Amino acid sequence: MFNPYAWLSHRVNRRWIYPLISAIMAIALVVSSSYPSSAFSVRRLIGPGLEVLQLSTMSDAQEVALGQQINQQILSRQFRRYGNTQINNYVTEVGDRLVAQSDRPNLPYTFQVVEDDSINAFATMGGFVYVTTGLLQAMDNEAQLAGVIGHEIGHIVSKHSIRQMREVIIARGLAGAAGVDSNIAVQLGVELALRLPRSRQHEYEADRGALAILLNTGYSPLGLVQFFEKLLDKPSPPTFLSTHPASSDRIAALEQMIPADQANQGMGLDGAPYRERIRPLL
Repeated sequence: MFNPYAWLSHRVNRRWIYPLISAIMAIALVVSSSYPSSAFSVRRLIGPGLEVLQLSTMSDAQEVALGQQINQQILSRQFRRYGNTQINNYVTEVGDRLVAQSDRPNLPYTFQVVEDDSINAFATMGGFVYVTTGLLQAMDNEAQLAGVIGHEIGHIVSKHSIRQMREVIIARGLAGAAGVDSNIAVQLGVELALRLPRSRQHEYEADRGALAILLNTGYSPLGLVQFFEKLLDKPSPPTFLSTHPASSDRIAALEQMIPADQANQGMGLDGAPYRERIRPLL
């Protein structure tokens, strides 16, 4: 039987073998750590079957690849992007400012405004955040917008979608011998983003994460509190709150967490600049 390793050791001086192997491994690590472009499919990164255990150790590249597939489904079947460039650039500007102060600043976040009258914002794995036109119209100032976007970033930072997907897969028995089919994983990701409620623990974790991001960024921590107070008067809970803990409980928790010396500080509370930035929606 032909032994290539014996042939290699005979033909190549040993002192060149280990540097060569090291170089090959270094190149492989660089390639594998790069974020995939939109042309990459889930199957090319995680194979035809997604192991349930793999969800717990999913790399950033794998998370982004799966998030891209979920995002394609959401935008092709559920929502349509809002076409105004000024509005989209504004939301991205606020989002990028917040991401820089989060615990996952290197993830390639994508902030998107979608056409919908409901007061809603949601996110999926891989850094995809969605804000409805209805939510932008309901806001009074930029600090409130930053609070809601910060909350969604908090979900992504804590990998809540991944943790929830794993729980649902186990509960529904969706994993076969080869793992979870990637198509099932994508459809479940859409369901998690749009319809399945997150746990109260996840919501409070995202609120805490948002508050930390707001303080680090320099936004007023009152923005998120104001937003929840604003929604208390709604006759029926907006989509954003329909599956969430009670607003009054979240307000009380946030007020306890806000440092007393920072409660009345921070930018973004002036409504006039905000209204100017979203003028096409008014």
